[in-house]
Amino acid sequence: MYGLAGCRKPVERLWISSLEESAIKEGFDNLKPGSSYDSLYHSALCRQEADWLVGINATRLFTVLYGGRLLRAGRVQTPTLAMVTGREDEIKNFKKEKYFIVHITCNDIDAVTEKTGNREEAEKTAVCCQDGRAVVTSVIKEEKTLMPPELYDLTSLQRDANRYFGFTAKQTLDYAQSLYEKKLITYPRTDSRYLSGGMEEMAGSIIKEAFKLFCKEPGQIPEAEPDTSGIINSRKVTDHHAIIPTKVFDKDCMEKIPATEQKILCLVAGKLLCATGEKHVYGTVKAGLSCNGYLFTVSGKNIIHNGWKDFEDIYKGYLDISGSSRHEVLEKENNFPVLSEGQVFENVQAKITEHYTTPPKHFTEDTLLSAMEKAGASGTVANAERRGLGTPATRADIIEKLVKDGFIKRNKKQLIPTEDGIKLVSVLPDILKSPNLTAEWENALALVAEGKMDRQEFIYRIKAMVSGLVQKYKSTENIKKDIFTPAHEKLGKCPACGGDVVSGKYGAYCIKKCGMDTGHVMGASLTDEQVKDIISGKKSF
Repeated sequence: MYGLAGCRKPVERLWISSLEESAIKEGFDNLKPGSSYDSLYHSALCRQEADWLVGINATRLFTVLYGGRLLRAGRVQTPTLAMVTGREDEIKNFKKEKYFIVHITCNDIDAVTEKTGNREEAEKTAVCCQDGRAVVTSVIKEEKTLMPPELYDLTSLQRDANRYFGFTAKQTLDYAQSLYEKKLITYPRTDSRYLSGGMEEMAGSIIKEAFKLFCKEPGQIPEAEPDTSGIINSRKVTDHHAIIPTKVFDKDCMEKIPATEQKILCLVAGKLLCATGEKHVYGTVKAGLSCNGYLFTVSGKNIIHNGWKDFEDIYKGYLDISGSSRHEVLEKENNFPVLSEGQVFENVQAKITEHYTTPPKHFTEDTLLSAMEKAGASGTVANAERRGLGTPATRADIIEKLVKDGFIKRNKKQLIPTEDGIKLVSVLPDILKSPNLTAEWENALALVAEGKMDRQEFIYRIKAMVSGLVQKYKSTENIKKDIFTPAHEKLGKCPACGGDVVSGKYGAYCIKKCGMDTGHVMGASLTDEQVKDIISGKKSF
């Protein structure tokens, strides 16, 4: 492989995933022949060309077919939009169902039956158990362990920032990029959640600085030493390692950056503390009770060793995002009564509670990013370079494009498809809406990267698919060309020419285009209601 200039001199490649001085020196000491990466280059070029071929042809095809309204279509954007519209369909078609649960209470225990849709059956159970005698028939105790979380990659950072602060994926990326340029965090556009070998010492020094930031009181720091062994795994580091603070990070730097960036930096530092903490150990109890022939269950848990959650409590408390008081949660969990088989409770009280099934929730950027990350991943081979829809660096832009193009709108944290978004998904072919297309591509691209498939063969397949798509849908017969033409609300008659004044994207206007500005007064934009009032002669200001 030669460069665009036709240079035939030997080329060696520097291949590193860390910008630490030691890692850079080691990389230069172990330069690799550039030809070793020819197949990887061909794979990346194939992905770029294929995305362009599908995107430009599908976008132009459906834009022309449906009257000129720009209808972007692509391998990543279209399946993402399809997931959002699919969730909307599930919510709209959901039919809530009523169900009942019978409770018996005694000595701080609230045991319940299984759900039932039959009220009479639930009332009968409650009547039979009221003031009755309950016997513990089984007690199952288990000790469970919750390992420390992994470090942040970009997607997981975007998800937490959306959940805790309401930041969009694009905002989080922008804030993280700014912190990177200020040398306060490592490269943010990464899909790895581990560090490379040799970074233990650096991580240890950063952890000490994080303690100084979060711990306001001398005795607040847990006695256990951080364990960096769980976050070091060179085999799981791809192009760049996980996001962590840099050596420049310290307590004083927080005063020099905006509040939004402070929040992101705190999340990154806090995650490093949690990831190097001890295991969180807790016990679970599930007991069965019998009362007059009816079966009830009750479950609870108690904390044995809080472990890394001590660090989570500290940094979330610092950011004031802990929600319920951790002390209250621990007190509730650790106050679960001790139960033993054969234990008897007299004069139990019975009651019925009424509930309804709930529809699926609208996507937020948090849950949509997760869905994009997992979409089609099960059909992707283990050695594929990428999984899911898009990459950590591109997913935010995909969501922003869908919003900007008017196919998705934001309602607080929720992402809701617009009418045009629903229409677009309804007219596009299934092959473009399915994440399986990405899985098939990635499987083929993995073969190209390994030198087992020729680059031209892959592109030939893509061209054949695109050609078939155009041939199948190019006919305009039986197509409603005006499906995307907005139905403008009539606001009144133009005072100048008598034509209809309608509501448009950029304000009210006269459909006869007589030159009368009906959407502004003295440079101020008018609402539709104000335009109606002025045209009808009513006082509006």
